Amino acid sequence: MFERPGRGERAVLVHVGSGHAPSAEEVQEFEALALAAGAQVAAALPAPLRVINPRYLIGTGKLDELKSLVTSAAADVVLVDHPLSPAQERNLEKELGRRVVDRAGLILDIFAQRARSFEGKLQVELAQLQHLSTRLVRGWSHLERQKGGIGLRGPGETQLETDRRLVARRIRQLQERLLRVARHRDLSRHQRRRHEVPVVSLVGYTNAGKSTLFNRLTDAGTFVADQLFATLDPTLRAVRLPDGGHMVLADTVGFVRDLPHELVAAFESTLEETRESRLLLHVVDAADPAHVERLGQVQQVLATIGAAQLPTIQVYNKADILGVEPRVDRSETGMPARVWLSAATGAGVDFLLYAIAEYLHRDVVRGTVRLSAAQARLRARLYECSGVRGERVLSDGSWEMDVELDQAGFLELQRSDGLRLTPATAAVRPATIQ
Repeated sequence: MFERPGRGERAVLVHVGSGHAPSAEEVQEFEALALAAGAQVAAALPAPLRVINPRYLIGTGKLDELKSLVTSAAADVVLVDHPLSPAQERNLEKELGRRVVDRAGLILDIFAQRARSFEGKLQVELAQLQHLSTRLVRGWSHLERQKGGIGLRGPGETQLETDRRLVARRIRQLQERLLRVARHRDLSRHQRRRHEVPVVSLVGYTNAGKSTLFNRLTDAGTFVADQLFATLDPTLRAVRLPDGGHMVLADTVGFVRDLPHELVAAFESTLEETRESRLLLHVVDAADPAHVERLGQVQQVLATIGAAQLPTIQVYNKADILGVEPRVDRSETGMPARVWLSAATGAGVDFLLYAIAEYLHRDVVRGTVRLSAAQARLRARLYECSGVRGERVLSDGSWEMDVELDQAGFLELQRSDGLRLTPATAAVRPATIQ
């Protein structure tokens, strides 16, 4: 059902603008989506909408223009940069004699090609089936028997009902499988929380440079390409911070304008990783003329998944293209708010690591603890929390340990095990990001 032909498909793009002509950035992005799906762009048609035609979306005059363009371009498919109702999709296909795919269907197709992990494939199939379930009737229009009456009651309605039942059953199976995968993810997150390892997630508009930055920070070798949605399956790697602490860095799927709601729902367990993060790194393509608009669009998606209120550092990538020197901009509270860097060259990446360490450890309790041989259990718990930064065995068999714990972890150990610290000297903020 979801296989695509090996060759590219000749496509006519319809750039729809609601109440206005489509902007150059919107046109460029939709063309990039088409290329990412493997299409050969044969022609394009701008279609500003003053009033939406409930039958075809576009007006009849624009439809005639589209018919001529499709025929002259010998197109296989028409891609529309706007949501289409099932009825509009069927009506356009009937008039044009070609497959018609709206923006949501195109993005789903790209995801279907890019999914590599077991979970990613399940999520994409679920999203596609949810999108398809409202459009099943188009494949059986020649068998429909909606009018009733003698001689008109045939197998068509039964076939449609059968198809809908099969799709609904498959959707339930996929949701159950994804629920099991989500439980496994919850277990992994619980282990990280137990060991006090913070998760930091890279978020941002697609093709902003998240995977390039991820590779620069982790040396993970994640696939990188100058195309939309080059990364689909989330990747997690441990990263050591300049102050000796650790974090888990998560590279997630890029966001895009008008991300299909089916995808947001299907990728719930993956996006949970973002929602549970201690800190977000919002990667921005600083060289993109529309980067301010992209910031707002990413915030909308973060709000949709319940992550808009998480602490965030904006990472302005591609500073080398703009000729901007790497630097850190601070908020009114003195915390890092924006880091300018180049993921491609590595310039400014050390600033980002120091900024992350400062953000994660702003509520850190540091000090020295002396434990007797009878307190081996507390010593083990400190190691479990990854809170030990140094240890010395004294002549009487006791331990002297330099520890670093977040405030919540320290208070818990103080309550349960009577932990007492000799405060360390105040941590010095790295001079490079003053």
